[in-house]
Amino acid sequence: MNNLKAYYDRLKGSTIACIGFILSPLSWWNDPFINIPIAYSLAWIASFYNQRVFLPVFVGSYLATNVLGLMLLHIGIRKTLSKADAQNVKYGAKDFLKDLTVSIFYTLLIVALVKLKIIQPLQEYRRI
Repeated sequence: MNNLKAYYDRLKGSTIACIGFILSPLSWWNDPFINIPIAYSLAWIASFYNQRVFLPVFVGSYLATNVLGLMLLHIGIRKTLSKADAQNVKYGAKDFLKDLTVSIFYTLLIVALVKLKIIQPLQEYRRI
């Protein structure tokens, strides 16, 4: 029974790590296919209520998906390790700060794309 629990914990950790990888900025396909569409969808919906919130919602949700992805990746990997190895791999404030810094770098790139009007709400594309 103990082996079954260990297997279940590793499976759960692998699933969390996989979701984290999909959301994290560690792959070339993540931004065009996952994070930007999620952030854009949320910002587009918010822009129906107030056009000026498009950029803040877009940036905030993009940053949130990146940070969440990196956090889930760390947590999932830690769960897949044995108990002795997991003791050595902790996700602390230093790791969070590093993840936040990486995510902010990518977010600044997204802000530049919005400011250059490369990314804008759908209703703005029709006005061009």
